[in-house]
Amino acid sequence: MQRQKDSVNLMTFIKPHQSGFLLSIILAVISVTSGIVPYFAVARIVNLLIGGETNFSTYLTWGIVALIAYLMKSVFHGFSTRCSHEATFHVLSEIRQAVADKLTRVSMGYLTDTPSGRLKTTMVERVEQMEVPLAHIIPEMTSNLLVPIAIIIYLFVLDWRMALVSLITIPIGMLCYMAQMKEYPKKYGAVVQASKYMSATTVEYINGIEVIKAFNQSAASYGKFTQAVRQSVDLMLDWMKSTQGYSALMMTIWPAVLIGVLPVGCLFYMNGSLSAPDFITIAILSLGIMGPLVAAIFLTDDFSKIATITGEITAVLSEPDLDRPSQRKNLKGLDISLRDVTFAYKDTQVLNGITLDIKQGTTTALVGPSGSGKSTIAKLIASYWDVGGGHITIGGVDAKELPPEQVMDLIGYVSQDNFLFNLSVRENIRMGRPDATDTEVEAVAKAAGCHEFIMGLEHGYDTIVGGAGGHLSGGERQRVAIARAMMKNAPIVILDEATSYTDPENEAVIQDAIGRLTHGKTLIVIAHRLSTITGAEQIAVVDHGKILDAGTHRELLKRCPLYQQMWAAHTQARDNDQMEGGAAYV
Repeated sequence: MQRQKDSVNLMTFIKPHQSGFLLSIILAVISVTSGIVPYFAVARIVNLLIGGETNFSTYLTWGIVALIAYLMKSVFHGFSTRCSHEATFHVLSEIRQAVADKLTRVSMGYLTDTPSGRLKTTMVERVEQMEVPLAHIIPEMTSNLLVPIAIIIYLFVLDWRMALVSLITIPIGMLCYMAQMKEYPKKYGAVVQASKYMSATTVEYINGIEVIKAFNQSAASYGKFTQAVRQSVDLMLDWMKSTQGYSALMMTIWPAVLIGVLPVGCLFYMNGSLSAPDFITIAILSLGIMGPLVAAIFLTDDFSKIATITGEITAVLSEPDLDRPSQRKNLKGLDISLRDVTFAYKDTQVLNGITLDIKQGTTTALVGPSGSGKSTIAKLIASYWDVGGGHITIGGVDAKELPPEQVMDLIGYVSQDNFLFNLSVRENIRMGRPDATDTEVEAVAKAAGCHEFIMGLEHGYDTIVGGAGGHLSGGERQRVAIARAMMKNAPIVILDEATSYTDPENEAVIQDAIGRLTHGKTLIVIAHRLSTITGAEQIAVVDHGKILDAGTHRELLKRCPLYQQMWAAHTQARDNDQMEGGAAYV
């Protein structure tokens, strides 16, 4: 695999929409400038009162100035926020598109190994949590910084001593803030990870609710779920407790500007070094310093959140792409060859020197105990992962040299756990070939043995199957998935225990349908009922990541001890089922 050099810097997504953010800043500056005017207007009115001004029109003029400025502040702030929101929505949309596009380029193994709840949390909740910080940081941070800076500059113009006094609470509050932020990234990161884990286990819990109800278990008894919830709550409370004390102290210290300004100002006024108008102006304007600064400092929390979320998105975007060329290759037939193939899942060796030839147009069955590596072999052929060692060739070309699109066109894969979209039955089958007509969809459904039950549904082929096909039984979902794979009409078909949810009678019907639909195609079957694959041209016996033997059913019964044991166990189980069924009728 290669590690795709995806630029995951947030500025990569912001840059195409920087004009919107720039306009937001300009409007925010106008809003800020307008917002400063009322402070000066109020100070001017107070000084006029002290000076004994009796002309009402003068007061009215300054009042109107303050009102107009305040309205301008609100209007331009609204426009600024709107611009930043529009730009932010585009940015978040492109981030989601980038993640979705990335998921089409990574190995299928990554997708199957990563809990769907975790990916869903990253694409939906985490990206959504960036909306408020991104949309509000620009207009609000601009105003929250420019207002106090402008006031402070003016205070230094009036009296540098009083300006310093008005700032005395800032360094004290900053010490508290630094103490608060010391553990902030670590603790917030832990909260995010716990939330992702809780989301993944919640999806798992919902998917398993039928089992929980069947065994009369409560949500509290599902240990993994309850542990995830408690862990998330505990980490959230720990994060909040570590910041609340410092936060309360900051909120007490920072706004207390007048505690220093009033006594010191009175002292300077009494000794004649500060005029009354300047004293009043400084006292009023000093009230406009700390509020915006406190808001700006709290906005810096959003930077930490954005950094954490960006890191999470980076982890997905930095996943290695399957190292595949884009140019399709000319194949010499469709024979499949595995030579000394090895594969390890994380630190566990799964396959050890697999060598197998699968001739075009034949049926090869993979059998063996659970966990022997059958599904791994099938998924490696379908390029879910890259082999750890050795080679897999299709039509004489190494699978690594085939673009993913060509591999997907060549192979139709039906597993024991098939996903159906919350669409109609017709649309789920048509996904195998989007341009298929309704007649073709129904023809494939009939051949796959699912037309009859589909017509028994409330709206027939137009019945919505529900999320993940939840409105259908397991066997019905399997048959629709098989029809979808057959509609694709790929020359190579992999059935990974595709009939595991069907009863023996329906399984025989489906096997006949598969035989008709895959005529002339290469068929790779992983079956749990050996009686369904006795006619295969080749049966490979897999155990502990190795192929013990390969041959026909008759050949293996003569020479392969493991196959003999499996066949004996299968026939005994089948005989027991028949005896129990017969007893039921007695």
